[in-house]
Amino acid sequence: MSYSFTLNGQPVEATAAGMTSLLSVLRDQSGLLGAKRGCGEGRCGACTVLVDGSPVDSCIYPVANAEGTAVRTVEGLASHDEPLTRIQDALLEHGGVQCGACIPGVVMTLTALLETESNTDDSTVRSSLTGNICRCTGYQKIIDAAQAAASSNGGPR
Repeated sequence: MSYSFTLNGQPVEATAAGMTSLLSVLRDQSGLLGAKRGCGEGRCGACTVLVDGSPVDSCIYPVANAEGTAVRTVEGLASHDEPLTRIQDALLEHGGVQCGACIPGVVMTLTALLETESNTDDSTVRSSLTGNICRCTGYQKIIDAAQAAASSNGGPR
């Protein structure tokens, strides 16, 4: 079956069985490797992408559900010749990036948060990150980065 959706602002058509994971399509057909294969069960958040602005675990999200949607991956945030987004800068500045396994998913989750919420207090940030597992940072640096990015003129960029 063929499924059409917008990927990082560009129309794409993916050919796969409907229950094929969006993550597999992104990695294997589109060559986008930012979303990581972690647990494969939707528990770790390493594969988080945005579908119509909402974070989803792409490892358990059927490509059929992406039909007609706008999918955004970490590669769609800032290209090689563009400046990083506020959340990407803040994560680097606050030491919220360590091994890199979880960070693309964390970045996408926090991008969605900053695009939709005006209240980014500690509790709100922690709640938004419940689907993202990070074994390196202890989360506080990630939370500090999210709050710094939110306070620097609001929004993700």
